[in-house]
Amino acid sequence: MAPEPSTEPRIPLNRDRVLRAAVAFADESGIGSLTMRKFGESLGVEAMSLYKHVANKDELLDGMVDVVFSEIDLPSAARDWKPAMRQRAISAREALSRHRWAIGLMESRTSPGPATLRHHDAVIGILRAAGFSIAMAAHAFSVLDSYIYGFALQEATLPFHTAEETAQVAQMILARFPRDEYPHLTALTLEHVLQPGYDYGNEFEFGLELILDGLERALVNTG
Repeated sequence: MAPEPSTEPRIPLNRDRVLRAAVAFADESGIGSLTMRKFGESLGVEAMSLYKHVANKDELLDGMVDVVFSEIDLPSAARDWKPAMRQRAISAREALSRHRWAIGLMESRTSPGPATLRHHDAVIGILRAAGFSIAMAAHAFSVLDSYIYGFALQEATLPFHTAEETAQVAQMILARFPRDEYPHLTALTLEHVLQPGYDYGNEFEFGLELILDGLERALVNTG
């Protein structure tokens, strides 16, 4: 039996509601499931109604990426560049953990929205104010984003998410090979991965600090 139509008044759509609903759709169902027809059905409207707010699917994707960028903390000009870049990187990783579908899309759009442009401009501005040349600011931006997106992608594809799942997967892998043939892998697993409190996500800030320290040295050497 078909469900009875809702008697509650529907909130009128506007561009912002459409974009945020599309982000929620992708979070739940994955970006591969996003079509204008399926998305319209999830909102209880015909696909044609969506075209009043976005011209096509490409514009919808542009807007969705812009929503994700709007969730990333803008680096503050009131802070030194290293704390500002650290907070921005941590915030970006947190946003990508909420919207894993966005990892491969964040820098792929050719029509970036205002939140995306503000974000990029703020990052460059902090680096330039700290004394980075144009070229060095570009290098710093590139290496930071490569690390952030790369870590987020690796984290998203791991076969475990909780401490319990990590232990189960590690023990299952250990049981499949002779430990004496792979002594270093065995030691790392037993003495690090299977230790209480292990969380792969904690590796992020360790690597981030290495990058920031390296950029600081490069800034001093080129200053």
